[in-house]
Amino acid sequence: MQTEQQPKIATLVFLQTVSAAVAQLKQKLQQDYERVYPGLGEIIHLILDEEEAKAWELSLFPHLFLPDLVEAHVAKLGLQPAATKQDEDRVPHRFFDMPSYELPPAYVDY
Repeated sequence: MQTEQQPKIATLVFLQTVSAAVAQLKQKLQQDYERVYPGLGEIIHLILDEEEAKAWELSLFPHLFLPDLVEAHVAKLGLQPAATKQDEDRVPHRFFDMPSYELPPAYVDY
């Protein structure tokens, strides 16, 4: 039997989980940007707070938007985005390295 409290509890747990993910992401972004721009810690903190607010307005999954919003904000200031550990760990996509095959003449549409 479901009670009225169960959906409220699930929503609360979801929001706490997402908030924790956003906090971790902000901390990681702060570290990454401070590594690249050591003297701009306070400015980076302000950018992260501002862009977090925008990300929450966009979605209930703000951690998906936050890195791009921060990168765009940093770019407006004329700075380069910080390379993150995730960028370094990504495996390059090999789609364009795949061989291309030509269709035999019977299948070519003229």
